[in-house]
Amino acid sequence: MLNLPGITRRDLLKAGAMGALSLGTRFQLQEARPAAASSSRLPGFGRARSCILLFLFGSPSQHDTFDPKPNAPDNVRGEFRPIATSVPGTQICELFPRTARICDQATIVRSMTHPYPIHGIAYAVTSTPTLDIPMQLNPRDSRNWPFIGSVVEHVDQRRGTTRGEGVPNNIALPWLTSSRRNHPSRDAGPYGHFLGTAADPIWTEFQGEGNDTLYYDPSSPNPNLDPYGGLKPGFRFPLGVGEGLSAEVGLARLDDRRRLLRHLDSASRTIDRQDAMGAFDHHRRRAFAVLTSNETRQALDVEREAAAVRERYGMTLFGQASLAARRLVEAGSRFVTVFWDDFHHLQSAWDTHSYHYPKMRNLLCPGLDQTFTALIDDLRTRGLLDETLVVCMSEHGRTPRLVANRPGGGRDHWSSVYSMILAGGGIARGRVVGRSDSQGGEVAATPVSPKDVLATMYHLLGIDPHTILIDRLGRPVPAAGEGQVRAELLG
Repeated sequence: MLNLPGITRRDLLKAGAMGALSLGTRFQLQEARPAAASSSRLPGFGRARSCILLFLFGSPSQHDTFDPKPNAPDNVRGEFRPIATSVPGTQICELFPRTARICDQATIVRSMTHPYPIHGIAYAVTSTPTLDIPMQLNPRDSRNWPFIGSVVEHVDQRRGTTRGEGVPNNIALPWLTSSRRNHPSRDAGPYGHFLGTAADPIWTEFQGEGNDTLYYDPSSPNPNLDPYGGLKPGFRFPLGVGEGLSAEVGLARLDDRRRLLRHLDSASRTIDRQDAMGAFDHHRRRAFAVLTSNETRQALDVEREAAAVRERYGMTLFGQASLAARRLVEAGSRFVTVFWDDFHHLQSAWDTHSYHYPKMRNLLCPGLDQTFTALIDDLRTRGLLDETLVVCMSEHGRTPRLVANRPGGGRDHWSSVYSMILAGGGIARGRVVGRSDSQGGEVAATPVSPKDVLATMYHLLGIDPHTILIDRLGRPVPAAGEGQVRAELLG
């Protein structure tokens, strides 16, 4: 008899009997069970009730954020200088004066590493063991694994520990990632993947206009409209494809808008009949409950906050979306993701192949510095930081050496070593984990994989990273894949 830890004979019989079912139904019925090995003996298990994931698409330079190299040659060190932080002996880039003040509340990792120097959102936020460009550019590639937020919600549902239905427990802002760029490519990663489309995050659809006069690239077709640099009044974060409870709102689980509208029209007719609600499976009932919830709409309405609070986060898209994330967590959301994403112009986020210096100086670093510190301070003031895990990450880093003859300076993709920052929810305070070499090009001590970060996030959220999921081929796989909980990150 095949012996699979955490999988019962009943589970195997059930899996074998489901051959005639659709893939979506099959994966909704799978049980998620912890394997024999457990991470619960390590500190901090279940410490975080919620998680706010801040994802910086395009990848910041480690040299010009959290791992400056002041003694390196000019073409490595770059234009920016280090400053002291609240952690003795630790320096970060001068463009982060606010973050320097709160480093004693956070952990910086300077030894992130993996073998894929491509825009691999899917590698960073899922447990997929490998990645290639076709996988990354196909959100429905069958080889992709589910988003961490989707797994957290899935496991919570199977346990019966979902935190209510008034607010979504897996929601992402400000829009479906990579959907607002002026380019046909779409990125995989934040999707339910083999858990099915019902496990996709619920997305907001930002409505508003930018007012950025500090845009980095004079050749950009809309140099003054980037909302990440500033927002005009009157913006909103409605769910799905519209607002309200009419055909303007979709189930917000799929990215095809016409399909969403058809689903909601059908749902409305069914509910009007009042006798067929039982025909809706758990996922659709819950999605509809979220869409009709006043709690969700109120949490996303950042204008309910005092003007001083809103200004503290920054009147930018990233700032106000992060404020909405805090409001969602406060209202009971389990996993909230805020993307700093491309807008209109490809490479308009953190992908600084050119215009590196003006973009980092005028737009990117000041925006992140203001918003990240406001979020940490706000959570701490409200007594939420200890139970809210905040993770700021990206796909990779950038080349140690500046690329010659790029307008405004430039650094290309680099995954051999890069940095990230975490705080709250059981993360150690005032710690620096790992070390890069003198050029910031290779790991010199304590390599940390993105999969290790995911495993540690699961651990802090009270989910054993060895919890079994069933993939598209019916194979049992651990939720965190090859990732291991890193004690170095735990407080």
